[in-house]
Amino acid sequence: MHRSRNAKIVATLGPSSSDAATLRALFEAGADVFRLNFSHGTQDQHRERLDIIRAIERETRRPIAVLLDLQGPKLRVGTFAKPPVRLEANAAFRLDMNPAAGDATRASLLHPEIFAALTPGTDLLLDDGKIRLVVERCGPDYAETRVSTGGMLSDRKGVNVPGAVLPISILTPKDKSDLEFGLSLGVDWVALSFVQRAQDLDEARALVGGRAAIMSKLEKPAAVEHLDAIVERSDGIMVARGDLGVELPAERVPVIQRRIVRACRKAGRPVIIATQMLESMVASPVPTRAEASDVATAVYEGADAVMLSAESASGKYPVEAVQMMDRIIGQVESDPHYREMIEASHTPAEATVSDAIFCAMRSVAGLLHVAVTVTYTSSGHSSLRAARERPTSPILSLTPDVRTARRLALVWGVHSVETADVRDVDGMVDTACRRAVDEGFAKPGDTVVIAAGMPFGVAGTTNLLRIART
Repeated sequence: MHRSRNAKIVATLGPSSSDAATLRALFEAGADVFRLNFSHGTQDQHRERLDIIRAIERETRRPIAVLLDLQGPKLRVGTFAKPPVRLEANAAFRLDMNPAAGDATRASLLHPEIFAALTPGTDLLLDDGKIRLVVERCGPDYAETRVSTGGMLSDRKGVNVPGAVLPISILTPKDKSDLEFGLSLGVDWVALSFVQRAQDLDEARALVGGRAAIMSKLEKPAAVEHLDAIVERSDGIMVARGDLGVELPAERVPVIQRRIVRACRKAGRPVIIATQMLESMVASPVPTRAEASDVATAVYEGADAVMLSAESASGKYPVEAVQMMDRIIGQVESDPHYREMIEASHTPAEATVSDAIFCAMRSVAGLLHVAVTVTYTSSGHSSLRAARERPTSPILSLTPDVRTARRLALVWGVHSVETADVRDVDGMVDTACRRAVDEGFAKPGDTVVIAAGMPFGVAGTTNLLRIART
């Protein structure tokens, strides 16, 4: 089986999507990637879900990507003697390292890294931005603030510092344990929370050691300021719009989303648009029209994937949410103006041999109306560069490594298949034509265009373009 669309669907798993029947239904409805959110659930629960995914993979003979999403640092205020408390606008409010229960005048904040980053005038956001404080005086273990926007505050609510880069590791002890656990199970992607700068990825990259691809979640204003460097250092990007919307004005998020997508497309990095895409389907069998338009906008922009969070993890209609997303993508990609928008947002390729090959492949696909473009890849690089060009025909990615095939399940337009390596040009053409027919992309007599590297079996050597008939 193969999808008849280019953009991919990421479905988050949770209480509503844990049994084998539901997971199979999600896959058949259109889910290409399953997200294991380690902010919730136990390691044993995630292991059970991953075992089911691999069983579905074996049954359907289609590689499925599994994304491990690490929780990351959680910065929170302490507890209160009589929660909740009301913080009145213009009132003074103190945050400090004293673990004693708080009241309407103070609260504990046991995060010295936050105090280290504060200066007078810095904004602090509590409870997803519902309460705003302005720092008036601060030291290494306290901050005297003035309440700018008041409200009710209860125990353990989150703290955001939008105007500062916090001196903090993005990997907590829990994250390191979850990371090693997930890697031992064979997850394909690892999503990192709280990325602020490119160098934040170094520790995770060393721990992963090439066992999975690394995805940076962009949820901090500082990350947007260092966008190009983070994109360059990452294997993929997730636009975490919910967190961005807390620390940035809501009206800026759509503009930043488009900027991130363009940066990823230019660099050839897959990008996921996430958070609240079909939020109303947590409780309703149909989305709002605005939500449908939101998904469509991401597809028109050329994003690699769109993601469901609570809709598929804890909502009442997980399968219907995937089906709806699948239908929206199908409608957009059948719109004659879709290709115009994809072409208009295309950026020049790099001056390399492999990019020259894939630029030519894109031109051939458009001129000859080929049934499918076929790439041979060991590491996945060739298929990623082919996808960067957004050709008019689907991309059949042939690889001898199942891990590569799974990672590529996230990438725009790529249908990845595990196959034996080839040893000569005739074998390359025969295998490409046969698999194109077997996978349902071509019929006898169709034209296919094939990209590969010589010598065969050596990563990073794409230098050959061949046109053939099935």
